[in-house]
Amino acid sequence: MLTALTKTGKKICLGYDYSKETLLLLRSKEEFICPICGETLLLKLGDQRIFHFAHKKVSQCRDIYENETFEHLDGKKQLFQWLIKQKIPSVLEYYDRNIQQRPDILFQFKGQKYSLEYQCSSISDKVFSKRTRSYLDNGYTPLWIMSSQHLHPKRKDLMALSNFEYSFLRSSPTGCLYIPTYCPENHHFQLVESITSFTIKNCFAHLTTLPLERIGLDSILEPKSNFSLSLSYWKRELDRVLLNWTLHPQNGLKALLQEVYNKGLNLFLLPPEIGLPVAHSVLIQTPPFIWQTYLYLDVLANKKLYDLITLDEVKASLEKRIYKKQIILRNLPQIENILPITPLIEYLQQLERLGLLMRKGGSIFQLSATIQIPKSNREKEEVKQIFLSQYGKVLSKF
Repeated sequence: MLTALTKTGKKICLGYDYSKETLLLLRSKEEFICPICGETLLLKLGDQRIFHFAHKKVSQCRDIYENETFEHLDGKKQLFQWLIKQKIPSVLEYYDRNIQQRPDILFQFKGQKYSLEYQCSSISDKVFSKRTRSYLDNGYTPLWIMSSQHLHPKRKDLMALSNFEYSFLRSSPTGCLYIPTYCPENHHFQLVESITSFTIKNCFAHLTTLPLERIGLDSILEPKSNFSLSLSYWKRELDRVLLNWTLHPQNGLKALLQEVYNKGLNLFLLPPEIGLPVAHSVLIQTPPFIWQTYLYLDVLANKKLYDLITLDEVKASLEKRIYKKQIILRNLPQIENILPITPLIEYLQQLERLGLLMRKGGSIFQLSATIQIPKSNREKEEVKQIFLSQYGKVLSKF
């Protein structure tokens, strides 16, 4: 812990830079108590760890609030000082007795009350969601910042994100989805931006590094990302995934493979219009290629030229596949106002850019060209190359 009360009720916050000599003198004169449980605290002033308070004996309060790593203590102290330097009203380790939660930092910004949580260790989806829900229900805007140690870049613009890491996903006022992370050792933020998932864990994303001393809070709350995705890179990775799925089909894939084959189709010979990147693909845990294939089988494959496609049909397809557990939605506690059907609408908009659909109204599209199914691997490769040369730049920005 970094905050304590004296017996006279004075608050001591180690988020400010007290010298060791000052704290030694204070420790010789004062007795410290926990502002949450009222038990006695020790002021630890070792040379190897950050100065902090610790409970004198085992207690429930200690179990909840003192299982903190050096990285966590140092990180939230740095973030607190960063906010204070910007003259943003902030309280370190504020305990809200009404909800019995203690955000690492409470701060006020542009008329909103924020609860900042700097998270180094993994917690369950249930705990993350419960704490987030409690903040939202009580007037807080939660700002979860993940430790940068959880980032797992694989190759250029390619990384793996677990369900826990996706929990940190938040939306900017302009609708950009991103994950804020912080590294106290290097004193910099790293924003995971332009996230486009293509398997359950793997995604394309851009990692932006922002030095702490050079940026303000606006840069974290309102990032202005504008990064393009290479469609050829996307298709190349997708081909590798499809090969792996075919050679090593998991239980969740077997139903899809069977349904595709029952329609007289081949998973490898589906057209390049199936398996396109969309901005809000992260809302659905199921890979885009799979849910787009189901949408094709349920809706598009049954349409003739100039037939209409309604959003009610698309929604019915999504709900059916969710009910059958063939499409799984991702648990995103901080994303409230974006409907799960959004990625499917974006997919229809991509098909509109390709000239396959024409918008006839707010919720109606018309099939303006048929989707051609390749008959051989050679034909598929030819079709894909033509597709990339014609539409690569169009579909890389969405």
